[in-house]
Amino acid sequence: MKRLLTTSVMILLAMFTFLQAENSTHLSMMSITDTNGKKYIVKGTDEGLIFEGLEGRVVFIEFFGHNCPPCIASIPHLISLQEKHKDKLTIIAVEVQNYTDKEVKLFAKDKGINYITVAGSNADKFIQYISQRAEWSGSIPFTLAMDIRGDVQFVQVGMIPEETLDGLVEELSKVKEVKEVKKVEDNKTIKQK
Repeated sequence: MKRLLTTSVMILLAMFTFLQAENSTHLSMMSITDTNGKKYIVKGTDEGLIFEGLEGRVVFIEFFGHNCPPCIASIPHLISLQEKHKDKLTIIAVEVQNYTDKEVKLFAKDKGINYITVAGSNADKFIQYISQRAEWSGSIPFTLAMDIRGDVQFVQVGMIPEETLDGLVEELSKVKEVKEVKKVEDNKTIKQK
């Protein structure tokens, strides 16, 4: 009986640990702080990420390195996209090759970057979260694109042509803010959300 009770307790503890890990992976609250000191609260959802204050905007997240030739080559494209789509696009670039906050800020200034930059040290939990959810191994550049609902619609490792990113902005900004019609099983009615 004692053995059965011990086994049952062990199983319950294992299930609790698994459920805790599952919750922390999918519906996590975290923050990142950009090189200007602005803090962004980020909520992980089943479909993507919600950045507090950036709701209703297309968001590109690029993990890059200061010593990565394709990352550096993509900077002019990102600058151009941010300027062209400033009313509907936010680009967040997270430097993951261990530059300090001050070094990333100087790098951004030197390159004329007009989008949000973040030192990896100011986004540890966020980087870990993306690594787990996207099964990202650390290759850069690594880009995620989210529609205006915050749902991830595009993930790619490697440099992406500006035309492709431009098309993504157009496509992802036209996604309807809410689902049009949803059948509610409880009362068999159709509601507009």
